[in-house]
Amino acid sequence: MRTALADTDVFVPPEWAPQRAIWTAWPADAEEWNGDLASPRRDVAALVRALAPMNRVKLLVNGAEAETSAREALGQAAEFVPARYGDIWLRDTGPIFAKADGGTIALRFMNNGWGGKFDLPDDRTVGDEIARLAGVRARRFDFVLEGGAIDHDGVGTMLATRETLLNSNRNGWSEAEAESALRQAFGARKVIWLDRGLAHDHTDGHIDNVARFVAEGRVVCQSPSGADDPNAELYETVAEALSRATDAKGRKLDVVRIPSPGLIVNAMGQPSPASHMNFVIANGVVVVPVYSTPSARDALEALGRLFPARKVIGLPSHGLLGSGLSGGGSFHCITQQEPA
Repeated sequence: MRTALADTDVFVPPEWAPQRAIWTAWPADAEEWNGDLASPRRDVAALVRALAPMNRVKLLVNGAEAETSAREALGQAAEFVPARYGDIWLRDTGPIFAKADGGTIALRFMNNGWGGKFDLPDDRTVGDEIARLAGVRARRFDFVLEGGAIDHDGVGTMLATRETLLNSNRNGWSEAEAESALRQAFGARKVIWLDRGLAHDHTDGHIDNVARFVAEGRVVCQSPSGADDPNAELYETVAEALSRATDAKGRKLDVVRIPSPGLIVNAMGQPSPASHMNFVIANGVVVVPVYSTPSARDALEALGRLFPARKVIGLPSHGLLGSGLSGGGSFHCITQQEPA
């Protein structure tokens, strides 16, 4: 972990700051979902309905069938925005909205299909399309970065895993090079490094499945659930590393742990990267993925104590989790907030 002074004018509000809108997308390509669009669509629809009472939800729809089915499922709960996209993982392919020069801008990074594994048509350009639709100018960077690979507290501290950011299939960075890039793009003053993310994670260990800031100086991570939890050792290592860390202001972190879902096996009999950490923080609400496990109630209660001014809602996310090469994420992965 190193500390450096910010050398950029950009400010990315934390996720708990007021939001103008939340962008997400409707599953539209059956091949990306093993021929089953109904299951992920059910999860996306539930998310949109949970957000809609207090949030402006902008739902991208790719093609006539996608728009028709989304309108039938959601009625007036969302604004339907025709656009082209590869798949629905807008946290990674969409822009990261920021404040600069007195207004909102869209930070745009290169996308290489999560290290060349999922190179889908229009994933490289949907971020530009969202910036255009939002009416904001783009600020471009010549390196690969997915939004789910970083988390931040709004005051200069960032969380990331070495497994993702230092991976040779992205930029081949050293820690120093990664920190320089994050300083350039976000004004990062401190990067707290964790070694790796969840087992079986298609993204090579994105941080938003492992640890999240929920306030200045406060971070949430998970505890093992069950003797067969495939990430038990990881969770202990993460909690220990965070307990030793300090933020950009030099404060020791308040580390809060919630139970993990434990072992979740998909339809192909494989362990899945299920995580209660992939929650969405929005105006008035926090939406948390749950998986019909005993851990869900305790996780929701713990998050409720951290967000007393928001309603904490647990929604099933098996459809988004998918199986094989389809899915692999949840609610945070498919959303991107636009700050007020």
